[in-house]
Amino acid sequence: MNNLLIATASVATIQLFLASQAEAVQVKDVTINSNNQTLAGNLYLPDDYRVGTKLPGVIVTGAWTTVKEQMPATYAEAMAERGYAVLTFDFRNWGESGGKERQLENPVNKTQDIMAAVNYLATRDEVDNNRIAGLGICASSGYMADAAVQSDKLKSIALVAPWLQDREIVNEVYGGEEAVQNLIDTSRKAEAKYEATGKLSLIPAASTTNENALMYRVPYYTEPDRGMIREYVNQFNLASWEGWLTYDAIETADNLTKPVLIVHSEAAAIPQGAREFYHRLSGKKEELWLANTTQFDFYDSPEAVTNASDAVAEHFEETL
Repeated sequence: MNNLLIATASVATIQLFLASQAEAVQVKDVTINSNNQTLAGNLYLPDDYRVGTKLPGVIVTGAWTTVKEQMPATYAEAMAERGYAVLTFDFRNWGESGGKERQLENPVNKTQDIMAAVNYLATRDEVDNNRIAGLGICASSGYMADAAVQSDKLKSIALVAPWLQDREIVNEVYGGEEAVQNLIDTSRKAEAKYEATGKLSLIPAASTTNENALMYRVPYYTEPDRGMIREYVNQFNLASWEGWLTYDAIETADNLTKPVLIVHSEAAAIPQGAREFYHRLSGKKEELWLANTTQFDFYDSPEAVTNASDAVAEHFEETL
């Protein structure tokens, strides 16, 4: 009974936290063009924003398979409360955005979409186009870093709970070279099927009962009061595997000279990747390691979100 009360109280705390955040900002629906695809986005402004004011801008992107209404919205609200104009969006093939090859986790496409979002944000009257930063969460941290290397408009980045991998980490996480190659073969078959028939090869993205799901028995995505929201399509395109498994996010650090903040925890996902990425950075860099904070805590825990957002806001204030 006590455990139930504690769990209920925790849910109520999260809901009140999100509700208070939502009331403190303005949100505008926007559209972005990226490689002839229309991306659906939301622009968050401080509640007291006055027309004519130019604010520093921030692009926020989330974990793999996610949509803008999940952890990107949580951090967008937090950053808007701290005085930023914040843009979230659905990547092509995800959420409300265009694209026929749905639920495809493609690092190249997603990096291009981030750069398109940066270009769009630079045109907004609410934004100082000389002060635009990026906040990547989990898997999109690598994409955000890659976009910062390629885009002159992106001046500074912060990576929260970053999933930063190389071949060694991929093999460690996904069962070794043979298992990884099997997934790549599956990916190639799925892509060939799509090219020949137009049919997608989809599996559940998250499940508490289906062992074949991409994420089996994970929190957040399987909880209605957290990530299992109406906007989230609980599917993963098997054609994603090759692009994802051959993506080396860590090597991006070798070419990244812009200011970087990493917020992570030893209790979160692959901290060794974040440490190696940080070590290889040659520009201004800072790191904050939170104690006893899981990967999923970073997505919506009020304490973790507040601590991370405070650090990110301070980093951008110093570097933009």
